[in-house]
Amino acid sequence: MDGSFLRFYIHENDRLHGQLAWEWLLRQANELGVRGGSAFRAMAGFGRDRVLHEERFFELAGTVTVEVEFIVTEDEARLLLELVAREGLRAFYARTPAHFGIVDEKGGAKGGEKEKGRL
Repeated sequence: MDGSFLRFYIHENDRLHGQLAWEWLLRQANELGVRGGSAFRAMAGFGRDRVLHEERFFELAGTVTVEVEFIVTEDEARLLLELVAREGLRAFYARTPAHFGIVDEKGGAKGGEKEKGRL
């Protein structure tokens, strides 16, 4: 299948509707029917503020970034981006084209028309 690799970058302690923003985003994507998503905590990084955030400094605890990523269809990407905008979640995102499918134990790669919508 063809779609998008959609990544959101959120500070680990950002909250939305009483829960951590990255958890909220994963839950919302699940409720929308997205087939899967993952969150990864950064070890270190910097953004447009040019401040290096590292998890080893106690005074910067909670300021590193969580990357929340999804491999989605174009419709799912649109729905997620609209949801984030509508709910007012401040998040940087990156969206790149992706071709995705499943490789099964019999050695075959499945994707495209044969497996459309089934992952």
